[in-house]
Amino acid sequence: MRTIIITILLTLSFCGKSLIAQGSLYPMENYVGGGIGYSPMFITLDSIPGASLLKKAGLDPKSFSSPFIVQGGEAFTHIAGRWRIGGYAGIGAMRISTVPEVMLYVNRDTEDGYQKPSAGSTNTQDTSIVYLGEFSPTIESKFSFALGAVSVEYVLPLFRDVEIATGAMFGLGTINLSLDQHSGTARWGGVFDNLYGEFIDSTLYYQVDSVGAFGNIQTGGLVSDPLASQFTTIGGTFFNFQPYIAIKWQIMDRMGLRISMGFNKGTIGAGKWYLNDRVPISDSPESVFQGITIRTMLYFGL
Repeated sequence: MRTIIITILLTLSFCGKSLIAQGSLYPMENYVGGGIGYSPMFITLDSIPGASLLKKAGLDPKSFSSPFIVQGGEAFTHIAGRWRIGGYAGIGAMRISTVPEVMLYVNRDTEDGYQKPSAGSTNTQDTSIVYLGEFSPTIESKFSFALGAVSVEYVLPLFRDVEIATGAMFGLGTINLSLDQHSGTARWGGVFDNLYGEFIDSTLYYQVDSVGAFGNIQTGGLVSDPLASQFTTIGGTFFNFQPYIAIKWQIMDRMGLRISMGFNKGTIGAGKWYLNDRVPISDSPESVFQGITIRTMLYFGL
């Protein structure tokens, strides 16, 4: 009888240890290791900074896709106990464009701009006509975001292969919003033509209709070709902060899946926007880049 009891107790003890070892409970010893892998980030933006300016160019900012996708890579490693550090780098972009219908018109009244015919107008004849030529304008806008950040988090183990972590990611983010307007068809021989005149011995010679136009040119600036292309970009750099909670599942010995959910926020201060990456825009308003984020990571490591 004593032998049978001892055998049963040893068997139960061995089975219990086997169940624990198979993942029922997380081991008590400190966990070490790390991983690296592909980590796209999806951001549901409240709004796109500067996008309201695009309405004046005939574009609808609501046409930008949502969520905004950032293609990136991520890495993490344990440093002590249940504390972990990591790094993230990513970049994303999206575009919208339009080729609007063009109406040509002659200004009928003293006011600038097109006025629809009305009973009170001095001329009730509509002077507009549809443009049918080949130089219809193409208008395109591109919004891009780049991020480089580090992360610090605390791990809360659940099972051997499953854990939850809470932490924050912080670093520098850069936003660029560009507007490209051009008409006609681009040709290789003319892509670097200047918009003003002729260069001779590093001096620009600009043609005018009459000598009397000199005064207007000196005070009003040079007039470019109305059919020429124009590319404008505004951008800014800011401190980016993203608190999050993540769940990690070790699928195989050297591969796993990690999903993070958080809230991203970055602020470009007033006057911190730059035109074409070099000219400060002193009257630019404060702009916020924020939204709920989801990051998915397929990593390789422990």
